[in-house]
Amino acid sequence: MGAMGMLIRVVINAIALWITALVVPGIDVGGSNAGHTVLTVLVVAVIFGLVNAILKPIIKVVGCVFYILTLGLIALVVNALLFLLTDWLGHQFDLPFTIDGFWPAFWGAIVMAVVSWVLNFVVPEPRSGDRD
Repeated sequence: MGAMGMLIRVVINAIALWITALVVPGIDVGGSNAGHTVLTVLVVAVIFGLVNAILKPIIKVVGCVFYILTLGLIALVVNALLFLLTDWLGHQFDLPFTIDGFWPAFWGAIVMAVVSWVLNFVVPEPRSGDRD
């Protein structure tokens, strides 16, 4: 994936995060003005993407037995915990992004996944032959 593809993915994650914060009580993306809020959403989207890209494959390999035993339902819990980790990392960078516990993270991860899926379906990824 080239630079344009990565940028599109970050923007899709940012839009999904913004919609998730609007829909799920207990998830808040603050900012002193619109520009600060947009910047916060973009930075949190990058953090969320990195957390998922780095940790999720490791968790799937290490916990593959749990994925099999629960018929994949453990993925919902894992996604919620990764979302909470994103919240914690955001606080380390003093970002005005908060998740008020496990259940908002649980529902937020579901909403985020659905919205991201829809947006990825609507927005085509650049083809490998296209220039970035």
